[in-house]
Amino acid sequence: MKSRIVIPNVAPEAYQALMNLEKYISTTSLTPVHKELIKIRASQINGCAFCINMHTADARKHGISEQRIYLISAWREADVYTEEEKAILALTEQVTLIGNHVSDEVYENAAKLFDEKYLAEILLAIITINSWNRLAITTGMRAS
Repeated sequence: MKSRIVIPNVAPEAYQALMNLEKYISTTSLTPVHKELIKIRASQINGCAFCINMHTADARKHGISEQRIYLISAWREADVYTEEEKAILALTEQVTLIGNHVSDEVYENAAKLFDEKYLAEILLAIITINSWNRLAITTGMRAS
């Protein structure tokens, strides 16, 4: 692949703003499992090999089993996720595929399971990983 722009070098302030959002996500009350499920599922949908590689490794470090990692893309048919995790995965899919909008059903299910602060943190985590996916894919970052 032809060399592409390196955003941190060309627009360091903008890159730092995204890093600050990531730092915020790391300080939230989101569990490590919830964070990694969000990051992996959004990255799968977006086809970001760099982020899938990174976040599946992080998931293992947080004790997520290989089985649960492998089944994320087919979570509806897998009995290894909690009701809360399924709500997070459904919301992640709809926010990532925002052109189809977020249905009232998916949003209300998540709102029923989580308080407003946790729900806000979930949404911000989804938005953040989608930003990272788009940056990595557009600038040609590769999994190694």
